[in-house]
Amino acid sequence: MSVTYQQLVETTAFIRTRIHTEATIGIILGSGLGNLATEIKTEIAIPYSEIPHFPVSTVEGHGGNLIYGELNGVKVWVMQGRFHYYEGYTAQQVAYPVRALHMLGVKTVLLSNAAGGVNPNFQVGDLMIIKDHISLFTSNPLLGKNEEKLGTRFPDMSEPYSKILIKKVEAIAAAHQIKLHQGVYLGVTGPTFETRAEYKLIRAVGGDAVGMSTVQESIAAIHCGMDVFAISVITDLGIREEENTITHEEVLQAAKDAEPKLTLLFKELVKNL
Repeated sequence: MSVTYQQLVETTAFIRTRIHTEATIGIILGSGLGNLATEIKTEIAIPYSEIPHFPVSTVEGHGGNLIYGELNGVKVWVMQGRFHYYEGYTAQQVAYPVRALHMLGVKTVLLSNAAGGVNPNFQVGDLMIIKDHISLFTSNPLLGKNEEKLGTRFPDMSEPYSKILIKKVEAIAAAHQIKLHQGVYLGVTGPTFETRAEYKLIRAVGGDAVGMSTVQESIAAIHCGMDVFAISVITDLGIREEENTITHEEVLQAAKDAEPKLTLLFKELVKNL
């Protein structure tokens, strides 16, 4: 076994000493979106700092707990905060929790993030279902020796986000009059927000939104054979006429304002899985 796989064995063995039942759904909450955890009937919350080999969140807006409990009557694992390449973690470390969830029995992972809008039709507070992504601007978590126990050397990425799950969420949104976009998410390293020229480049290559997370988690999940759904809260606009700047505080506030809609979508989705 590789060191990485042995670490995963140790991580999941520790978690199983704290909770003995399983869940097939995992949820990863992005910047400013951690309050979904308050909707969960929590059975146990484990700080990341207590879990062997787990990274630790260092970014404001990320709670830093692995939660096991019940959401809308369904057992779920919830990561209250994620890890980012720009924090100094490797792409493999960023993807590590997704692989741990896989080994804990998770079959479907739901991802959320705060993203910058580059599609001129987007407004702050909009929700965008990620139908595809561009990962060429950040490091791939599958670099290095492949661990065959996790997945194949060359996983197919033609459908990184489940079309079935997308249709389910669209139906939920329509029933509750929630406006949704679909688009392509382009992943970057961060931690700087993009320059105006970079926003134009992102739009030119087909991006509708840009962010500093998610693509590495999605790649690792697909590698492990999981189904993935991902959604972005558009928290700022990259292509704009006025000479305003973007701050992290504004991003967190916009995510907080949009959170009730996202919470409803996730609650209804898990009930329908």
